[in-house]
Amino acid sequence: MADCLFCKIITGDVPSEKVFETEKVLAFRDIRPQAPVHILIIPKEHIASAQQINASNSQAVADIAEVIPKIAEQEGISKQGYRIVTNIGFHGQQTVEHLHYHLLGGRQLGWPPG
Repeated sequence: MADCLFCKIITGDVPSEKVFETEKVLAFRDIRPQAPVHILIIPKEHIASAQQINASNSQAVADIAEVIPKIAEQEGISKQGYRIVTNIGFHGQQTVEHLHYHLLGGRQLGWPPG
């Protein structure tokens, strides 16, 4: 999608601090981290949010789920634990309309998230 920030990050038109990449998934550091480790994990296929996941694109979620443990291990947070969050829509505080998961860790996380 031409006007999508994350699609522009995928194509390299917008810079990011990439931490992990496969043919179908890209992970990069959040520019406003909420924890010592705050990484965004996105499918390279444009899907607006988790609300738009269906039978034809659900493999993107599986692809992301497969890389999460690898990224957590790489970042040194796999043993103490971490959080995975996705926001959906305005009330869910989704700020970029491209499916993305936040991997948060590196400290004791409170609840509610923040």
